Amino acid sequence: MSMKSTFYLLLLTGIFFWGCSGTESEKTTDNQTTNQQQTAPAAEKPARKKPLSPKREAMAMVGENHIHIDYSSPSVRGRVIWGGLVPYNQVWSTGAHKATAISFAQDVIINDTPVPAGKYGFFTIPGEGKWTLILNKNWDQHLADEYDEAEDVVRLTVTPEKLPEMQESLTYQVEPLNDSTARISVSWEHLKVSFEVHNK
Repeated sequence: MSMKSTFYLLLLTGIFFWGCSGTESEKTTDNQTTNQQQTAPAAEKPARKKPLSPKREAMAMVGENHIHIDYSSPSVRGRVIWGGLVPYNQVWSTGAHKATAISFAQDVIINDTPVPAGKYGFFTIPGEGKWTLILNKNWDQHLADEYDEAEDVVRLTVTPEKLPEMQESLTYQVEPLNDSTARISVSWEHLKVSFEVHNK
């Protein structure tokens, strides 16, 4: 074999081994990248903040009458509530966000006033000694922005009850007293107001 042939043979052999080595190196790099991708932790989704005034419901069957309340429940969170966050002598939606809504499946009587079955907005006017409780035809409104006294169905005056312990979150209750009567109450901070509903 001539010198020239030997040189070409060595050159081809070197190119062959270099090509195989490069392919193997690329495979190793690709495998490492794949493994890194597989073991990399998934990006954590940011946790949703809990609403400060979550939506709540209160309900009960009174005989065959279903009474249902939809409201948003704010918390005290160290604030001055009466005469502060909730001003005295102003119409209040008695909750947060949308007006509190009370539904009666059957006709009822409140404070000697007949109230047809349906859905109503519940508003109050807090006072230092007495509160006015209101049932209004317009339940679908933001807070008391569209409140109109002309649409009131019932108005009654009550004396708030002092609670022995702090009620951090505003809470409604529908308490059946018998098959035809229920007491609806709302408690917050150290106060509670209530009224009775009678099946017609």
